[in-house]
Amino acid sequence: MKFGEKIREFRKSRNLTQKELGDLVGVGFAYVSKVENERLDFGDYPSEELIRKLAAALSADEDELMLLAKKIPEHIRQRVFERPDAFRKFADLGDADLDRVLEELEERRRKR
Repeated sequence: MKFGEKIREFRKSRNLTQKELGDLVGVGFAYVSKVENERLDFGDYPSEELIRKLAAALSADEDELMLLAKKIPEHIRQRVFERPDAFRKFADLGDADLDRVLEELEERRRKR
């Protein structure tokens, strides 16, 4: 799912109009419409600050919205810089191997 589609989905699930959402985050309804319809120029794309405001207003996961907007949340970015070796290895895994590793990690977390 694209960023704008997710924003629309969250907005509608909270019974908000584009104007109401815009008022909550400090932008106009026309901008919200452009976001939802993926009609923004690169320079107009939401800033990380606006994405955080949208997440709060929509009770959405901030990291999910950041990643959909192709922005890497700061805590993830920092961790990549701390352990580039680990992230390179994850990046080289195929989907099946990556899914297996994630399942194993989840299993270990549940056992704690």
